[in-house]
Amino acid sequence: MPGAAPDLRTALGGADLPNPVLTAAGCAGSGRELAQFFDIARLGAVTTKSVMLEARAGRPAPRMAETPSGMLSAVGLQGPGVDVFLQRDLPWLISRGGRAAVSVAGGTPAEYAEVAHRVEEAGGASLIELNLSCANPADQGRHFAVDPDAAAGVVAAVRARLSGGVPVFAKLSPDTADIVALAKACVQAGADGLALINTVRGMAIDTATMRPAVAGGGGGVSGPAIRPIALGCVYDVHAALPDVPLIGMGGVHAGTDVLEFMLAGASAVAVGTANFHDPSACVRILREFTEALDEHGIARAADLVGGAHRPIGAALGR
Repeated sequence: MPGAAPDLRTALGGADLPNPVLTAAGCAGSGRELAQFFDIARLGAVTTKSVMLEARAGRPAPRMAETPSGMLSAVGLQGPGVDVFLQRDLPWLISRGGRAAVSVAGGTPAEYAEVAHRVEEAGGASLIELNLSCANPADQGRHFAVDPDAAAGVVAAVRARLSGGVPVFAKLSPDTADIVALAKACVQAGADGLALINTVRGMAIDTATMRPAVAGGGGGVSGPAIRPIALGCVYDVHAALPDVPLIGMGGVHAGTDVLEFMLAGASAVAVGTANFHDPSACVRILREFTEALDEHGIARAADLVGGAHRPIGAALGR
């Protein structure tokens, strides 16, 4: 109808969300940090910081450093463990009307499966995101995300422990030889959807101390500098798996970035690094995205998905 607000609803496997703007894992805790700035129920979902089986202190400081158009981080999956998360953090998020995309991490496929099982048993999660960028002790410490077989092993282990009531999304890393092969392996193993991308491996040197800028040497680069990489990955994976729902992320800082990711093939878009310097970034980006839909005469956000793959001149729900 003329003058009607755009329909922002989106579907991620079996999770129906009111809009496609999410937080990215590790950039908003479990929502408490952002709740003092806006109503977190306004977001499509809050993706929690990755939850592991046991509590972890994470890496020593310094953990973050500014990089050109981005940030280098090496936090080390700090967290209280799954039991505390389920007793304290998840109930709080749900009580505020938020929808939870619970990020799960582990050192073995069995650990991923156990954490995911406990999350599903507790109830309340809209989806489970598998953070595959964890070291695999059985493979000389290489990340699960760099090898299709290792990644598929995690997905298969998780899928075997779950009843199927909560969608499972595998989060992919760009630090792999073939992200399409990685995506296909995860889907064949039972993933309902994919989240991409995680941070890009990199480092920075502090020229005052002449030492690495973050403890441990390297870390993950995020922010606008990696957005072209992320868009390329989303575009390629959607082209190969057009029926698989994708969550796109990497350098999102404006409503037009959401537009880009959805045109590349994402059904939802997560905001990460922008939250550190603008705690209201998610709701600002959601507003800008809605305004962009109005400007382009797009009635339904879902009609954008994969639009950049269609013939020039093809309608986008106008």
